[in-house]
Amino acid sequence: MKVDGSCHCGQITFEAEIDPDRISICHCTDCQLLSGSAFRTTAVIDERNFRLLGGTPKFYTKTADSGAGRLQAFCGNCGAAIYATSVDRDNPRFGIRVGSLRQRAQLAPKRQIWCRSKLPWLPELPGETRERQ
Repeated sequence: MKVDGSCHCGQITFEAEIDPDRISICHCTDCQLLSGSAFRTTAVIDERNFRLLGGTPKFYTKTADSGAGRLQAFCGNCGAAIYATSVDRDNPRFGIRVGSLRQRAQLAPKRQIWCRSKLPWLPELPGETRERQ
């Protein structure tokens, strides 16, 4: 499915080819902190399926407990999250933030991960539950 999106202020614009079956909700505490919300919804794609149309994102490198780094791409003007990718460029996968996509209403999550960090007050959410270590 072809999608397009932008940051909140419109300075960064992009398009991508995604598989709607690869939309997931992540409940990890990093996603909660980075999104300022209870979870983050992401479309996972190969880097070659992403095309920046306008603007230049800023990056923040988040280091996981495992020591692995994840580049967090965001708009330096409005702060809106755009995507995350691995620091290791051998297997570049992008996790596009579904909230930045114009077609977000059509992209229901198919799975949930890091469910042990799911906030207890959340209602039941769509998608198969899968725990991740």
